[in-house]
Amino acid sequence: MELAWRTFLKYEASDYTEEGIENFREFVTEDKLKEMFLNGEYRLFVAEYGSRIIGMGSLREKSHISLLFVESRYHYMGVGRGLIDTLADSVRTDTGDTVMTVNAAPYALGFYHRVGFADTDTEQDTDGIRYTPMVLKL
Repeated sequence: MELAWRTFLKYEASDYTEEGIENFREFVTEDKLKEMFLNGEYRLFVAEYGSRIIGMGSLREKSHISLLFVESRYHYMGVGRGLIDTLADSVRTDTGDTVMTVNAAPYALGFYHRVGFADTDTEQDTDGIRYTPMVLKL
């Protein structure tokens, strides 16, 4: 979760209100999220380079991307796309679903469009968190 928080601060926090920043911080640091991972309510996947974690992606509700972050020095090197492919494989294999969804942060919209996601609605704001609902047909 340190990777998620660090990357959020560098690339996304400027697009959020103080309320949104605090809500995101609480989400990635509270024990409830860890408990949800341990109970299987979230699935976490990581990208590694050597023994270092350079990217992470998680699924909730079996086909919704909840967190997707890549260390800044590994942006534009295929790590994010690789994580999307891994998440999509998991969705197809584990659920048989033919779609994967995400609530994309403003900073990540271009990335999600490049890997094939389409907007399903206009930008939303919930508790200071800005996002655009998107879907990828698998």
